[in-house]
Amino acid sequence: MTTRDTNRIVRPFEWGQEWTRDFPGADRLQWGETAAEHFDYFTELNRHIVEHSDEFFSYKTPSDYRLEKRRVQVFFTGSGEPPKDPDETGTYLRFTSPHPSPYLENNVFNARWFPARGKRAIIVLPQWNADGISHNGFARIFNPMGIAVLRMSKPYHDIRRPAELHRADYAVSSNVGRTIHAARQGITDIRAALDWLNSEGYTQLGILGTSLGSCYAFIASAHDERLRVNVFNHASTYFGDVVWTGQSTRHVRAGIEEVGLDMDALRKIWLAVSPMAFFDKFERWQKKSLMIYGKYDLTFLPEFSQQIAAEFKRRGLDTLVKALPCGHYSLGETPYKYMDAWHISRFLRRAFGAHMQTQHAV
Repeated sequence: MTTRDTNRIVRPFEWGQEWTRDFPGADRLQWGETAAEHFDYFTELNRHIVEHSDEFFSYKTPSDYRLEKRRVQVFFTGSGEPPKDPDETGTYLRFTSPHPSPYLENNVFNARWFPARGKRAIIVLPQWNADGISHNGFARIFNPMGIAVLRMSKPYHDIRRPAELHRADYAVSSNVGRTIHAARQGITDIRAALDWLNSEGYTQLGILGTSLGSCYAFIASAHDERLRVNVFNHASTYFGDVVWTGQSTRHVRAGIEEVGLDMDALRKIWLAVSPMAFFDKFERWQKKSLMIYGKYDLTFLPEFSQQIAAEFKRRGLDTLVKALPCGHYSLGETPYKYMDAWHISRFLRRAFGAHMQTQHAV
């Protein structure tokens, strides 16, 4: 399934230092001219970000939250015949992204809102390059459980995609700085959305992320105490590990290889967007987590998922791990999508219930 789409573009490698101008700590580093100097710049910048990540992933609460009704659109990303847009209207949360990019379309947060009575809500982040309706089905499962759903469009995805793109290429690319900027934007967007949920009376909050969404979800949770219930659909160690070894990112790797970088180098220059770098932050608060991975995943290799699972266990974190007999994209196909949904709904019912009991005890 990783070879089904033929519209993946190999883009030239770029360091993208200009994307890091407003990053905390960037002003104390010397911009590079040679490849070695560029590498040293990003290595040191990533170290600084990880050490001061609470500052890096901080944000100012937006002042323009609003709900917008509009026709639901697919925003197809594949290379085949695009499907028709569904004949329905949706309600979407919109606000100005706290850490904007140079692309106006990308700077307005977008999330479809599926409200439910009560105080429980979950933010859902689909996979990289997801279309505009992916993961909406979770609302049909969670709403009857009394869980509101905010299905978020990550930076550069669906309605946030710049006109020059057909895929969400700028979220993960061979531009080092832009990829970090996109992750920071997505992670702080999540936190800003939590503020809105709080303002609407939702106090028991969780997050569900798939693939790239899982990466963003973990890092957001590591920096926000409010996310007590976590579901990681596909999880990996370092951002660079996935880009280097995954079948879905072969076109990204092709651009990177042109300048002689390898997986070890990618670990260093994308450390700041790697879940493995933030376990110390994640374990600051009591959280309940479910991690699901595919035994035959060729995008998030099982060995990396198993390393993440081992780290959860080593630290004694409250985590349930499930391995399904499927690959990466086949997790979204029958019968595996039903197995995935069953594990998730069962976990959420218990985790939110336990969280409510803890709140009452306090």
